[in-house]
Amino acid sequence: MSELAKRRMILVHAHPDDETITTGSTMAGYAADGAAITLVTCTRGEQGQVQVPALAHHAAEADDTLGDYRSLELANAMKELGITDHIFLGAPTKKYRDSGMMGTPPNQNPDCFWNADLIEASLELVAIIRDRKPQVLVTYDENGGYGHPDHIKAHQVAMKAAELASDPQFGEGEPWDIEKIYWTAIPRSAVHGSLRSSNPFVRLYLKLFKYIPPTLMSMSFVKPDDIVTTEYDGEKFLSNKLASLRAHATQVILDGDIFHISKQMSIKVSGREFFTCVKGSAALDLEKVIGNGGPERKASSSKNLRESDLFAGVNQ
Repeated sequence: MSELAKRRMILVHAHPDDETITTGSTMAGYAADGAAITLVTCTRGEQGQVQVPALAHHAAEADDTLGDYRSLELANAMKELGITDHIFLGAPTKKYRDSGMMGTPPNQNPDCFWNADLIEASLELVAIIRDRKPQVLVTYDENGGYGHPDHIKAHQVAMKAAELASDPQFGEGEPWDIEKIYWTAIPRSAVHGSLRSSNPFVRLYLKLFKYIPPTLMSMSFVKPDDIVTTEYDGEKFLSNKLASLRAHATQVILDGDIFHISKQMSIKVSGREFFTCVKGSAALDLEKVIGNGGPERKASSSKNLRESDLFAGVNQ
């Protein structure tokens, strides 16, 4: 890029809609503040489940045109967030196909992202990193948030590319070292109070006992509060996030600010988004982050003590 903005961030996500669900307010907020935001999406989400009956013909088991349709949804969603720099990994070719869930036939497809060569895919990202020169990288944790193969691979590619981008022996262009790396996260405390249910008994438990379904609490993206280092307050951009979610109509069922995650469970969409810093001034030890253990980190257990700016401490 010919003239670099003072603050530059790159986000690596697996499918269209992932970026808005986990980082929509953050993207909109920093973009509005003049930062250069680059979104890299690794697949076009060809294997997604279509939530709109009138659009069911796009599904992989029907016309198999969902990837193209979701690409259009993503373009519209980025307009709502004010993001103009978006790239599919491996573009201009449709290099990496949605892998589907582990153990399914789509996951055996040699063209799917899960089966991509790690170094080859990482070098695709290295070229983008060296061109955009981000100070901040955002991606998922080592389990991809909830275990989807494409999310796991996105994490692997992002972390490997960040490593290789600083090594002059790999790829073309001037080496670039990313100062801060974040993994998306949701602290357990943020889950309390945000869940909704159509089941009257579950509603009662939510109200009286702050009940959280064990299946949700055990998801790897729900983290102990003490390892969530960073909280971005993007409530001013909640309307942008909601508009962006609505643009992903084939995948997202939204009722006002309520996001339906299953037939009985839903969650109130928030403009607050959370991260764990694994490289940079607020970084935690990776063994602790991956293991979710170790002594309590008091500096991040309080909302008021968490880092609030993902660019804090970077060279500008």
